[in-house]
Amino acid sequence: MLGIKRLGLLAAMVVVGVAPAAAAQAAAQPSTQDTQYLQALHQVNLAEITTGNMAQQKGQNAQVKELGKQFVTDHTQLDDAVKTTAQQLNVQLPSQPTSDQQNVINHLNSLSGAEFDKAWVTAELAGHVQAIQATQTEISQGSEQSVITLAQDALPVLQAHLDALTSLAQTLGIPVPQASASGTPSPGGTSTPAPGGTESPAPGGTESPAPGTTETPAPGTTEETPAPSQS
Repeated sequence: MLGIKRLGLLAAMVVVGVAPAAAAQAAAQPSTQDTQYLQALHQVNLAEITTGNMAQQKGQNAQVKELGKQFVTDHTQLDDAVKTTAQQLNVQLPSQPTSDQQNVINHLNSLSGAEFDKAWVTAELAGHVQAIQATQTEISQGSEQSVITLAQDALPVLQAHLDALTSLAQTLGIPVPQASASGTPSPGGTSTPAPGGTESPAPGGTESPAPGTTETPAPGTTEETPAPSQS
């Protein structure tokens, strides 16, 4: 009987020990925001590694080739961190870039020389602006600390890439997305510049009134003239 009681006590201890571990594992589940950011950043890395290799092979401008090589190195290291974090959180990562990213890759693959250089810089500018916006959103809205830390580490890398691209674009006479002018696109921005898009909203975005549109009193609100006094 004593042996049976001891076994029962051990079983109870095992159950008690497992419960906190299960609870901790459940608490570690990333939010939708965290999951989507890991997946999106992984796809950004896949696309950047591909286009970075293309820049080294097809680029005519020496700076394009140099930046392409740097992007491959940086995004490979960044993706290693993404894959490690995703594995720890049981997040499934896509196996290829998004369809839009693949379309850009296909377009760049059809170009060469100076035409490739300009298209590459234009696409990279737009891609990095979007990546920075997504990263800032994760930092401000994420809930899993390991993913937030990953975003905080990624942000200066992405910003350095954008700064280098902005400088190169100005040298080549390529339009730069307005969001990159200050180096920090506003978090949560819903509109992202399309590759090659040149239009940008006016600073402040406030509309000026058209000439002659000063306010006039509404109909019926004019002051009434007093009736003639009766004598």
